[in-house]
Amino acid sequence: MEKLKQFLKRKDIIISGKRYGIDALGAMAQGLFASLLIGTILSTLGEQLGIELLVTIGGYAKAVTGEAMAIAIGYSLHCPPLVLFSLATVGHAANTLGGAGGPLAVLIIAVIAAEFGKAVSKETKIDIIVTPLVTIVVGALLAMVCAPAIGSAASAVGKAIMWATELQPFLMGIIISVIVGIALTLPISSAAICAALGLTGLAGGAALAGCCTQMVGFAVMSFRENGWGGFFAQGIGTSMLQMGNIVRKPRIWLPPIIASAIIGPIATCVFRLKMNGAAVASGMGTCGLVGQIGVYTGWLNDIAEGTKTAITVGDWAGLVCISFVLPAIITYVIGMGFRKIGWIRENDLKLDL
Repeated sequence: MEKLKQFLKRKDIIISGKRYGIDALGAMAQGLFASLLIGTILSTLGEQLGIELLVTIGGYAKAVTGEAMAIAIGYSLHCPPLVLFSLATVGHAANTLGGAGGPLAVLIIAVIAAEFGKAVSKETKIDIIVTPLVTIVVGALLAMVCAPAIGSAASAVGKAIMWATELQPFLMGIIISVIVGIALTLPISSAAICAALGLTGLAGGAALAGCCTQMVGFAVMSFRENGWGGFFAQGIGTSMLQMGNIVRKPRIWLPPIIASAIIGPIATCVFRLKMNGAAVASGMGTCGLVGQIGVYTGWLNDIAEGTKTAITVGDWAGLVCISFVLPAIITYVIGMGFRKIGWIRENDLKLDL
């Protein structure tokens, strides 16, 4: 057992929730962003502006989604070059065979294939053959055997959540908005979670509401401490910047969480806000305005499919209110109340920018 521990340590194979559930998951989201999401944005811009070149480039980006996710995961696991490059094949196989739940299949299978590849890396004199062979064969076999089942399971869970949201939009609006919003601020990836579950539709709208509330809420609530730099860093960057302060004083997190519980059902019941673009955008909030672009892309998809006739003023009003106006106002008001009763004190929300 001791020899095995030493071997795993030497190979940098760390079996832990942080390594796989935070580092790898977060990296997978970056891979999704750098392929599917950017590709979707480029394609949408190209279609709207009549620039075929952008549509073509966007198509290329979307075509390598599985490969990008797997390589990103491998990078987070500190894979040697031969393992890292071989994961492109693994990601392609897992994402293709995983169907709608492809991202989750890629996460699980790429992690296993990467660790096997790391285990054999530089252990033989023919490393250039053995390492990619083991990585690809292990990953491809797992993809063929497990990816369809993993994808189906993830898709089923996502569909169940979306069905429940349609059935109980008020209650599910609260639950999804709060949980996904919390995930966005935690050092895990809300975008990857939404992508893995294929969270779109009304449930995707609730997820977007929760994420926007965390980002815009913290940006507005902490403006007196952090000024415009902190406002933009959190508002279009990430509310994860506040994690250090949250660890020191957890109750500063309550205003955006409470606001998420209020805004979520407004999104689902009042504005009926739906995310019918890429599922990954449901968990992006206002980061680079990707969430809002995702909603707009969904509108275009609905129009193309004939399920929506046109984009109305009400659509834009709902998106702006849920993404920016309500998170700013409600979180600010709750935050001011917390300051008055002493639950939030001066510099509790100060960032080191």
